Amino acid sequence: MPKLIAYKLKDTSKHQGLRNQLAKVLEEKGISDKNVLDAIKKIPRHLFLNSSFEDFAYQDKAFPIGAGQTISQPYTVAFQSQLLEVMKDHKVLEIGTGSGYQTAVLCLIGAKVYSVERQNELFKTTSLLLPKLGIRPKHLSFGDGYKGLPQYAPFDSIIVTAGAPFIPQPLMAQLKIGGKLVIPLGEENQIMTMLIRKNESQFEKHEFGEFRFVPLLEDKN
Repeated sequence: MPKLIAYKLKDTSKHQGLRNQLAKVLEEKGISDKNVLDAIKKIPRHLFLNSSFEDFAYQDKAFPIGAGQTISQPYTVAFQSQLLEVMKDHKVLEIGTGSGYQTAVLCLIGAKVYSVERQNELFKTTSLLLPKLGIRPKHLSFGDGYKGLPQYAPFDSIIVTAGAPFIPQPLMAQLKIGGKLVIPLGEENQIMTMLIRKNESQFEKHEFGEFRFVPLLEDKN
């Protein structure tokens, strides 16, 4: 588990208290994975937002972060992370790095994270922020999330943090047998969907209710 160094970036006991409260709220909403809750308690979410919006950081709400994107609602981050059932050193492909907050949660629960972000502005910002916090994913990439990262496949788990109209075939191909793909499917609102790869050609599908995400954009070039 990475050693967080957020104290150098204005992380106070007040922030810690707010994180503890947030974790309690998430637990009351049904998040039971201790590793996920511990990560929520440790990660300084306010540092993933513009400092002028710090007061919103520990509310259980999504918030705009630029480039038409959002930092996901903490409950959504925790819910997706819990579905993955990450074991230490699992290789996890994240589609949509965004602010890096979900990336940080995955790293703290023990995953080796490979992440792709389509918005260059966010990719640059997050690539600088995460190392300052002592969080070091295995690989951050600027590119098309629909294509995944075949050069690093196969993955134990794949998480998609934007709403997709369909499940990209390359992502299914990059999942290990026995692995889980968690993706919000739909246009306006999305159904949180999990595929478990049973063998080379068969996947078991589970659905977990309605969520709302920004759209997963495909590079048409």
